[in-house]
Amino acid sequence: MRILTQGTVPRDPALKRQVVIALGLVSLLVGVTAFGTVKHSDRPVLRELVIEPLALQLPDSAANPVQAYWHETRFERGESFVALLARLGVDGAETAKLLKENGGSKPFRSLRPGMPVQAQTSELGQLLRLRFMSGEATTVLGFERNGDRFSAIEWPAELNRQVVLKSGAIRSSLFAAADEAGLPDAITTQIAEILSGDIDFYRDLRRGDRFAVVYEVFYHRGRPFRSGRVLAAEFVTHRKAFRAVWFVDEDGRGGYYAPDGKNLRQAFLRTPLEFSRVTSGFAMRFHPILQQWRAHKGVDYGAPTGTRVKATAAGVVEFAGKDGGYGNVVVLRHQGGITTLYGHLSGFASGLKKGTRVGQGDAIGSVGATGWATGPHLHYEFRVNNEHRNPLAIRMPAAEPVARHRMLAFRAVAEPLAAQLDLLANASLAALD
Repeated sequence: MRILTQGTVPRDPALKRQVVIALGLVSLLVGVTAFGTVKHSDRPVLRELVIEPLALQLPDSAANPVQAYWHETRFERGESFVALLARLGVDGAETAKLLKENGGSKPFRSLRPGMPVQAQTSELGQLLRLRFMSGEATTVLGFERNGDRFSAIEWPAELNRQVVLKSGAIRSSLFAAADEAGLPDAITTQIAEILSGDIDFYRDLRRGDRFAVVYEVFYHRGRPFRSGRVLAAEFVTHRKAFRAVWFVDEDGRGGYYAPDGKNLRQAFLRTPLEFSRVTSGFAMRFHPILQQWRAHKGVDYGAPTGTRVKATAAGVVEFAGKDGGYGNVVVLRHQGGITTLYGHLSGFASGLKKGTRVGQGDAIGSVGATGWATGPHLHYEFRVNNEHRNPLAIRMPAAEPVARHRMLAFRAVAEPLAAQLDLLANASLAALD
């Protein structure tokens, strides 16, 4: 028996050929694409085991030192800047630092109620960025952290518009379902306002009701900056579907219409608040202050102090001031012998006085607890020729529908939006199945 030692070549030519062939086969098996044979020689074939360190790419702990989160809300009327940042998840010490360093800067002077505000914070509440759009929607203002300090920012607003489709189902409330579907509050509020003439979102909702919405989102530098307008919406309740689409005519006037061209805007809004709850209806009740049964000739809406109160229809201010148990009150005079009253206000809109003309949806004041009020709420009255009517029950007149000569243009806009709502509805039903 012949024993071959590693690193030597046998002298027997036949055996040598067998070894060379075997080495060639092994080279092919391990993926070597080129090899050569050693000529007849007595010199040993040198083999060397080479060990090289393999550098592993480890994650850089300094590349992303903190986990960052974006928050968005609106700056409410009567709200302080400190309260705004607290709602955005900013630590109080960070807010104090920002105010100390930049309290008199342009972004602070430009911030107005109603503006959407975004904040990026760490998981511990450290403020990284704060930004909002100028009133003219042409400039992005705010602050950015640079080390341990904040610097003001002012960028041109280069916004990109995208259309988003979402749907959801009611389990408890509209806002809870909208949150579950990922809808911004501003879009949810628009849905409630657009369809408020057909649906009472305080009393009519049932578990299992469905909604679908097509709306705009504006992006700045690749990030969602603010939500835009609802382009189409559908709400299904009591097995009946209500739809609305946004249409702008050739004169630039826009509004929401049913698929058949019916104008969904009522001559009067059903409620003077964007969204709230009825705390006392139009009926007999036990007065909480006078401690006796009296007719309640209006509707009370519970809402936080400072919530914006809107004129339910275009009109003229007949009275704005203090009036006994009403506290701070505004009375508007409308066409057809109709007046509306808004009581217990914490304050009035800037420049509002007797004789001021207001449009439907204009802010006239904010919710408060002045006069005979046990807590913040709005008392709202609707009178026809000085006779009180129930604003939740009276039939409101509708505005003019789409004109006949504009129907072709309307259908060109409405039909694609209706197709998107159909797509959402079918997807929702498929998910339920």
